[in-house]
Amino acid sequence: MPIQKHPKKREPSWKEWDKLAQKEGIRHAVYDVSGDVYTGEWKNNKKHGKGTQEWKSRGSTYDGDWFEGMRHGFGTYSVRVDDSYAKEYAGGWKNDKKHGYGTNFYSPKEYYEGEWYAGKRSGWGRMYYADGSTYEGEWFDDKQSGKGILKLANGNRYEGLWKNGMKNGAGRFLYLDKGQVYTGNWLDDTPKCGALEDYRRESATSPPVYPLPKCCLENPIQVLEDAKELLF
Repeated sequence: MPIQKHPKKREPSWKEWDKLAQKEGIRHAVYDVSGDVYTGEWKNNKKHGKGTQEWKSRGSTYDGDWFEGMRHGFGTYSVRVDDSYAKEYAGGWKNDKKHGYGTNFYSPKEYYEGEWYAGKRSGWGRMYYADGSTYEGEWFDDKQSGKGILKLANGNRYEGLWKNGMKNGAGRFLYLDKGQVYTGNWLDDTPKCGALEDYRRESATSPPVYPLPKCCLENPIQVLEDAKELLF
């Protein structure tokens, strides 16, 4: 009986081309129509693993971890300045947003280091401002909120509660240049009821000519408590 040979079944050409077009594993540069380019790892046609994305239109790059097409893990985002790139953010990411611990540079002299949640400063963090002042404490929804300390460039500082980026609640402001301290309650950055006293006047750089007069109220603590009830 003659031997019969059966030709191998061949898949349609489009299936072969489709396999070659699938992005899986490590790939060299992959461009899109806008000129943006990604170099790195893929999984199921999505950026996944380690990779670098360059956005031509934005003039920015991201180098770090990806998960199912989004920045996720640790990575560095940089923006073009003249002929080079300057680091803007380095730290944690989740679902394409800053998340976890990271450092963000707003300018060469102004930056934040601390915790992030869904792209906003939230948790504990320290902010360095261009004028030389610093804030260290709690944040929520990209604003100072909770307990925190603001240190001004001249040495004066506020220690107390914050809400919506302003002094709100109990706190004290140390005017070290004048040798005075205000202790009391604040509402939207304005001291509302409290006591102003001399504080280390002998070491102050520019104290007032005369010390503060003594408070002669019969019950100053009760006066402040009554004022708090009216205001808050």
